[in-house]
Amino acid sequence: MKTGNISVQSENIFPIIKKFLYSDQEIFLRELVSNAVDATSKLKTLASKGEFKGDLGDTTIQIAIDKDAKTLTISDRGIGMTEEEVIKYLNQMAFSSATEFVEKYKDAEAIIGHFGLGFYSAFMVSDQVDVVSKSYRVEDDSAVKWSCDGEPNYTLEDTSRAHRGTDIILHISDDASEYLEENRIEELLKKYCRFLPVSIQFGTKENIEYEGEGEDRKEIKTEVANVINDTDPIWKKKPSDLSDDDYREFYQKLYPFSQPPLFWIHMNIDFPFNLTGILYFPKLTNQLELQKNKIQLYSNQVYVTDDVSAIVPEFLTLLHGVIDSPDIPLNVSRSYLQSDNNVKKITSHITKKVADKLKSINKKDRKEFEDKWDEIAVFVKYGMLSDEKFDEKLRPITLLKNVKDEYYTITEYRDKIKALQTDKHDRTIFIYAQDKETQSTYVAAAEDMGYDVLLTDMVIDNHFMQHLETKEDKVTFVRVDSDTTDNLVQKDEDKESVLTEKEQEKIKGLFENKLESVKDKLQFKALSPDALPVQITKPEFMRRFSEMQRMQGMGEMGGMDMEMYNVVINTNHPLIADKLIKMRSDDKKSEFIQYLFDIARLNQGMLKGGDMNAFVKRSLTFVS
Repeated sequence: MKTGNISVQSENIFPIIKKFLYSDQEIFLRELVSNAVDATSKLKTLASKGEFKGDLGDTTIQIAIDKDAKTLTISDRGIGMTEEEVIKYLNQMAFSSATEFVEKYKDAEAIIGHFGLGFYSAFMVSDQVDVVSKSYRVEDDSAVKWSCDGEPNYTLEDTSRAHRGTDIILHISDDASEYLEENRIEELLKKYCRFLPVSIQFGTKENIEYEGEGEDRKEIKTEVANVINDTDPIWKKKPSDLSDDDYREFYQKLYPFSQPPLFWIHMNIDFPFNLTGILYFPKLTNQLELQKNKIQLYSNQVYVTDDVSAIVPEFLTLLHGVIDSPDIPLNVSRSYLQSDNNVKKITSHITKKVADKLKSINKKDRKEFEDKWDEIAVFVKYGMLSDEKFDEKLRPITLLKNVKDEYYTITEYRDKIKALQTDKHDRTIFIYAQDKETQSTYVAAAEDMGYDVLLTDMVIDNHFMQHLETKEDKVTFVRVDSDTTDNLVQKDEDKESVLTEKEQEKIKGLFENKLESVKDKLQFKALSPDALPVQITKPEFMRRFSEMQRMQGMGEMGGMDMEMYNVVINTNHPLIADKLIKMRSDDKKSEFIQYLFDIARLNQGMLKGGDMNAFVKRSLTFVS
């Protein structure tokens, strides 16, 4: 057996790193600024251990553009490098000084670097990179300059630098000239570096203050440092040190001009993994709107991505906020997540924290929970449909709302309606309306029988009702217009018709002749005299099937939806059993039947255009 070492030639690997290591070219700025932050954090660690006894002074990282020279410079006043360290760390790919430092100083301040490749991202936008560095150990102004034009060859020479630290000077290539524009660099700094733990300055900005009052009020303009970042974001602080206004102010910083959040969760976990962050519950409409890319993922305060689908369940993408964890596995370029067991644990913990927060609000103040329910219901229902454990935790406090705007838990509601709304199969019938205005006639009829009617006006409710029917014992949801009111809760009760068999046949013939187009949908039933004379009902199963098709973009399947209804004639209603049967004129009977049918169509929202105009004219005749 023979053994050996795989040979990697730098002249071959360098172009690959330049072109393919990073998914976005703009990430170079994040990587280089992160290196500068690490250099500063290392110096602070050494100072805290007494290994650096000098004055830390101003450690602000400076970003500067020189359009004439076509350079972009990142300067820090951190630990710096000696000539030996430059050779060691810049000339050996994938050799991380950060990793080496953390191994030596286990309790070091948070260090961002990990792979030892970030520096090479500079060559994606540069024809040449110069590094001028002075180690904190050097007392005079001697420094070292390293230069490379993107080939494996480099030069190293002595130079001078007034202060300790490092300058990274990028000679921007012609095809990357956008990175010599102030607006573009400031945009990237605010995207990737706005919460880094060391101050970052990009030139100056104009500050306007006012002095005096009234006519004597003066505008005073001054030039101040343009500091990009907040070095101590609130998610790194203790919740006990923060006020509600602090949380709301931070939300506005993340999402300017947004409505204030309903509430939030502050996560601060150090075992079995490190994770901090704040998740906000935004105000949602009653529709299912997936607002992805609203949660920002950070690693040691460095922005990574706003696509957190690998760590946050889809239903939680309705939330907004920040998650920061050094324990989340990232790919080499820190552009996206790599799934492992840690990610699964973090995902599970975030879900648990959200569920616990909702339960605590309900327990602490049921009225507050009810007041917020309409705005969080979509989120809760979506979560229950998506995650079994979330469903188990939230179902006991999930609220149902009726058309009177009263709220009940599922158990409370069953207890409320079981006496009247238990059918002959011992199933509890949850009667619901999807629009209490357009279905008001059916709602009123149900309430007249003593029934309670739920309001289910969210797109997700179709799925949610089916979910509860599978989870709750002997529960069935029935829409208020899916059958005649007498039959919404099926009982072993048969009503007798007030008409003789001959009169019933006569009524049947009249309706079949006039409404020939719906002849096969006509049903003649002896219902309560107080029930509607003519009703159009849509059987529950067929209606749900139709709505599922629409939600999936399948349309009406060639008009099938129009076939999914019945026309029920109440032969015991006075307008049928008395008025219609006593009419002498056949034309009058025909017009009256059409009038009753149009009322039923109106109640179902099926009467439009010219049919509506004709109905109004008939109404003037028969109402009088």
